[in-house]
Amino acid sequence: MNQEEAGDSFKGKGKLFYDTYALYEIAKGSEVYKEYAQGYEIITTKMNLYELYYTLLKESNKELAERFFNELNGDCADIKDEDIKLAAKFRFKEIKKGLSYIDCLGYVVAKSLGVKFLTGDKEFKGMENVEFVK
Repeated sequence: MNQEEAGDSFKGKGKLFYDTYALYEIAKGSEVYKEYAQGYEIITTKMNLYELYYTLLKESNKELAERFFNELNGDCADIKDEDIKLAAKFRFKEIKKGLSYIDCLGYVVAKSLGVKFLTGDKEFKGMENVEFVK
């Protein structure tokens, strides 16, 4: 769902970093994520795309996994060396929350891009730079 394919649908609402939780909810048609399924520019990483693809395959939903992989593949931000280091430090700092490596990386990439991190993962509720939707 890159901007060229979506045309005018990205105008108005802005950009968000979509973590795997958010992408999964959209893929499954969750009502609470309906407003985030269109109207925003989606940013994610290849790692989040990997996690989404795996989860959908695990649920025997290969067609949906392929569709979302193909639609989102062009919306993946580059992961820089500094992002990896900052994500490791962030995970270490928040170790008691049990955050995943991929979530920490996504959170750091979102911050470095100056966009909010969209998630429903309870561990991120109330954190700075998070758009929490459950």
